[in-house]
Amino acid sequence: MTLSWLSIFRLGLVQLCLGALVVLMTSTLNRVMVVELALPAVLPGLLVGLHYAIQITRPNWGFRSDTRGNRTRFVILGMAVLALGAFLATLGMVWTQTAYLAGLVLSVLAYTLIGLGVGASGTSLLALLATATDPRRRAAAATITWLMMIFGIAVTATVVGKALDPYSAERLLELVALVGALAVALTTAAIWGIERRHRSASPVPAEAPVPFRAGLAEVWAERRARHFTLFIFLSMTAYFMQELILEPYAGLSFGLTPGQSTQLSGAQNGGVFVGMLLVGIAATGLRIGSLRAWIMAGCLGSALSLLTLALIGQTSEGDALLLPATVALGLFNGMFAVAAIGSMMALAGEGRAAREGTRMGLWGASQAIAAGLGGLFGAAAVDVARQLTDDATAFGLVFTFEAGLFVIAAIIAQQIIGAARRATLTADFQGDKP
Repeated sequence: MTLSWLSIFRLGLVQLCLGALVVLMTSTLNRVMVVELALPAVLPGLLVGLHYAIQITRPNWGFRSDTRGNRTRFVILGMAVLALGAFLATLGMVWTQTAYLAGLVLSVLAYTLIGLGVGASGTSLLALLATATDPRRRAAAATITWLMMIFGIAVTATVVGKALDPYSAERLLELVALVGALAVALTTAAIWGIERRHRSASPVPAEAPVPFRAGLAEVWAERRARHFTLFIFLSMTAYFMQELILEPYAGLSFGLTPGQSTQLSGAQNGGVFVGMLLVGIAATGLRIGSLRAWIMAGCLGSALSLLTLALIGQTSEGDALLLPATVALGLFNGMFAVAAIGSMMALAGEGRAAREGTRMGLWGASQAIAAGLGGLFGAAAVDVARQLTDDATAFGLVFTFEAGLFVIAAIIAQQIIGAARRATLTADFQGDKP
């Protein structure tokens, strides 16, 4: 028995909760540290980079899901650890105002917990999706759950942004605690009983247990899995470079308040949602475009949007263009992401059997490392550039560099994904292998 559409939707609620908590850490707290607390941008960059670095454990979580089962436990406990880490991260940020060292130590612990929580919960969830979903529904299931995550990010950023004005540390602590409690409760209710009913869809092989390193080596030996890992790393480095600097850019160059810049982040993620939905409708209903074409269009469109963001900081009319340019960036990011997700879910079931979780973990770790490096590099580059020039120019230079990375990612997509097969995204949704 494979997952029904209702079960897929329920698992998507878990992704929604993951997105809701993570956006507060990577956007709202980052902006408050840089603007309200006047801390160097590299500090939140290092903390967010730490939570991504911890996610190098994702292949291990996926391998444990493949060989030991009980993914429900990992999903729920991971979400609880993530919620605790989010609250402690907010508390640590508050402490830095009066006890800097203590606040910094608490923040390091908190972001470590965030990384562990995201890795355990997210990887186990994707492993359950990859193994219990009918092959014809895998790409569609991935798209649905990812859209729900983006929806959670957009709604949380918008609602919390409005509730946070006027800003106070106490109000921020209350909001993070509330979002964390709701996320754990909703995750538990959403996933409970699904794995037990669908366990037969993914039986554990009755062979001698394989050590983790041996299992990972088996997956790495697969040429397509290895090449796709490279593509994920390079493209996601470009994708995440603006994550830590967009809200500070809005605050420093355009004078937006914490609530307004958080709402801007929500608008960007709303654009991501629309971009994903647009590609899904065009691919399944109109059968337009190949997987490679959608990825290249998303990368090149993202590059153009970033160049626009860089230029408007130099003009007096930039205020009016900030929101449209940010939404456009989200739209093209969504187009790129949904095509990559469709390919990821289709490829997860290829190669050696009973290694879906390991492949998802490998690609998740590649994405996490790229996200951490990209975010950290973007934040550090802004700090250096601000010492040499004005704020608008400093941010513009980093956005321009990021645009160049997206162009390189588009070229790589043409070489790697196009070399495998010119497959339509519709074929992926119907279960064909790319």
